[in-house]
Formats: sequence, structure tokens, C-alpha cells
Amino acid sequence: MASIAICPGSFDPITYGHLDIISRASRVFDVVYVSILNNKNKQPLFSVDERVELIEEVTKHIPNVKVDSFDGLLIHYAKSIGANSIIRGLRAVSDFEYEMQLTSMNKFLNEDIETFYIMTNNQYSFLSSSIVKEVAQYHGKIAELVPPQVEKALRLKFPIE
Repeated sequence: MASIAICPGSFDPITYGHLDIISRASRVFDVVYVSILNNKNKQPLFSVDERVELIEEVTKHIPNVKVDSFDGLLIHYAKSIGANSIIRGLRAVSDFEYEMQLTSMNKFLNEDIETFYIMTNNQYSFLSSSIVKEVAQYHGKIAELVPPQVEKALRLKFPIE
């Protein structure tokens, strides 16, 4: 049986921190789905289609990564694609409490799916999509935080007037 993992998130936009987690997970699991939650309660900067396209572009060098999107509960989506694992990145101790709640609920909903945490590389421990968007909005330096394709897409969203 293939080990299929999901690396879920909003990825609005994908950062080098996300890519670090995805790349490392791809060395452990046979298939890693980078799965974008289509959260109707949030107002993302990039549409789901834009995020899928960006993630496909920046992960095309990793042959066992697939990019997808989903609505609803992660556990239902995991079952629909035959995933047996969920990958979550942790930046700091403060992330753990929230992640533990999600993991506990997912385990309650389906005890057959395991969650694995991967600690973010120290150089990305401060990095979040929200911070990147804010810096980009004010035309700050983001080239070391996101791949060039993502930087270009952010610059188009926040043009210099």
C-alpha cells in the first residue's frame, strides 16, 4: 500500500517555509498532496485556481507531489483520495496548541488517519503567508521569502502606483 499524505493549508501564497515542509515530506511519503482548503469564511488574496497554478509551478521538480483543492472537512477529503497521513508544519511552540486541537478532532473523526508534524527550518520560523502579503503590499523585500513566480504574482496584486 502506498503511503499517501496530505499537506493541507490555504497557501495564500505559498512561501519557502511551505516548500521546505513539502520537500521534506516528499522524501518520506510515496505521494504528497498539497491540498488547498477552499475556505468560504476567508477572503484570500489569490483565488484557488491561482494558488493551484502557483503551487504546481513551484513544485514541478518534485515528482511525487500532486496539487489539489478541497471543500469541507479534511478527514472526508483524505478518505476520498486514500490518504493515510496528514502533514502539518510547526514554526513555534505557539503553533502546537492549535495544531493539537486540529489533530485531536481529526483523530476523533477518523482514527485511521495519522498526523505527522514537521518542524520548520529555523530560517523560516518567522515566516507566514500573512506576513509576506503585508510586506508585499507595502513593496518590501520578499525575494528571499517566496519563489520568483510567487513574488511576481504578488507584485501584480500590489503594483507600485
